[in-house]
Amino acid sequence: MIFKKGLGVSAGYSKAKAFVLRDSHIEIGHDLASDVDSEIGKLDAAIVESVRQIERLKEESARRIGEKNIEIFDAHLMMIDDDTFKDRIRSLIRDDRMNAIWAVDSAKNEFRETFEAIEDEYMRARAADICDISDRIIRNLAGVKDADMSLISEPSVIIAHDLAPSDTARIGNAPIIGFAIEAGSRTSHSAIMAAAMQIPAVVALGDGFVSEVSDGDTVLLDGSDGIVTVNPDDAALREFCAKKEKHDNEQKRLASFIGKSGATKDGKRIMIEGNIGTPRNADKVLSNGGEGIGLFRTEFLFMDKSSLPAEDEQFEAYKEVVEKFNGKPVIIRTLDIGGDKNVPAMGLPKEENPFLGYRAIRICLDRPDFFKVQARALLRTSAFGNLKVMFPMISSLEEVLSAKRIFEEAKQELRENGIKFNEKLPIGIMIEIPVAAVNAMTLGRHVDFFSIGTNDLIQYSCAVDRVNEKVSGLYKPLHPGVLGLIRMVGEAAKANGIECGVCGEMGGSRGMSAILVGLGVTNLSMSASKILATKEFLSKLTFEECRKIADDMVMASSSEENEKYFEELLRKTLQFDFA
Repeated sequence: MIFKKGLGVSAGYSKAKAFVLRDSHIEIGHDLASDVDSEIGKLDAAIVESVRQIERLKEESARRIGEKNIEIFDAHLMMIDDDTFKDRIRSLIRDDRMNAIWAVDSAKNEFRETFEAIEDEYMRARAADICDISDRIIRNLAGVKDADMSLISEPSVIIAHDLAPSDTARIGNAPIIGFAIEAGSRTSHSAIMAAAMQIPAVVALGDGFVSEVSDGDTVLLDGSDGIVTVNPDDAALREFCAKKEKHDNEQKRLASFIGKSGATKDGKRIMIEGNIGTPRNADKVLSNGGEGIGLFRTEFLFMDKSSLPAEDEQFEAYKEVVEKFNGKPVIIRTLDIGGDKNVPAMGLPKEENPFLGYRAIRICLDRPDFFKVQARALLRTSAFGNLKVMFPMISSLEEVLSAKRIFEEAKQELRENGIKFNEKLPIGIMIEIPVAAVNAMTLGRHVDFFSIGTNDLIQYSCAVDRVNEKVSGLYKPLHPGVLGLIRMVGEAAKANGIECGVCGEMGGSRGMSAILVGLGVTNLSMSASKILATKEFLSKLTFEECRKIADDMVMASSSEENEKYFEELLRKTLQFDFA
């Protein structure tokens, strides 16, 4: 029996035979090119064939998992057509006289290292994309065909080092009921595609796992806890079946909350909304009973493009989500780039301390013409539904007023052109910098709502880079000081008669949700998969119980004391898993 612990990225349980997808190794020869023009000709032909294959895979995927889940192939087509990428390969052939395969492999490694050096998890995951398209070009140069997974005829779990989007497309109508791969992350495309196909998936199992598994081995896949068991004994099988039954029952129970409004046990209304990064994510929020969108991250329209999206392109993306929600609120955040989120088309300068530098609203105010394009797209969208707009990383009232002035200028331009929009478009701000929390009472007089970005608020308050392993233990969501700042924002919102939301990771934790509600938060926004569980949890507590929990934790002397309170008292008293 083989037992492996990885990262569960698509919840659920599958039992099936293994189909092992082994990499077809292509030797990268380092022979110098004797005929540079011939090598470039081979490269160009391989790129043309690769584009044709990706377009075919896009069509196959559209039939299998729907039009809304195939955007990755558009990204791949954009990457493979990127002049920077192609010119780098050609320069390696011309200047260094590398053969075509060697040049593609070298360029792949250069671009992969660049992406992997970025701290943002989403952008690091793009390293897998550049590897996928590069390996496809190399296979075409070498005359190696793709593996044919469409031959699978019985329920199977794919075992692989990594599962590229092109691999999932090649599955066709095969009865694949799970993925277990050595590489990957929560934002890797193997995870995204597994979620789109609604099958369990475990990633980050580590190198060497594939070599331990043979075709036909029995695999137990626990996509909830990230556990893979190969050729289980009777005890492991019984435990797996018990967990699967419990999971299935929980899903049935949670389904009853799809049509219910978020509220505490005594009827205190709490809006439970979803966070999305692209329009395709909106369907998941709706199917899980989301009452709106609490955060639409618009930067993902910009980050994978070689040129900035035009006003019409932005408008269509925003409008698609607003119309889907048919009157339910949709909060769209203006562009939040910089820090660890780079937009190549903007040519942002490198900084020694980018998280405290030129980013988010600071870039938008520094480049008002660019910001106004997004403002016009958002204002046009407001004519089609219940749109709200919020500005990120606000530190002062001057920033709020300056951003609102640009929106007023955009409104006047639309009026002059006879274009409809909501004249009273609600404008809010993200509270993620401590000085904004302290000054929330003043800021609240000039905006229509607050949305607390707890990820950055905690990071800045504790002066901790949460992705730095050496200090990540100092990142304390339950620090009394952090909770005090959140309460300060909640009280300022109430005094100004505006909503106070949370769109950071704290909002999606069932245990944390009770604390946040007790601190004065009125709206909780989270990933779609956490919506129903949060609704169920809040229905178990009265508003006064939430306030009592929050009061106790704000008055605590340390985060350690709060962590003990949270783990021992709440877990024991309410008999609930707060993970």
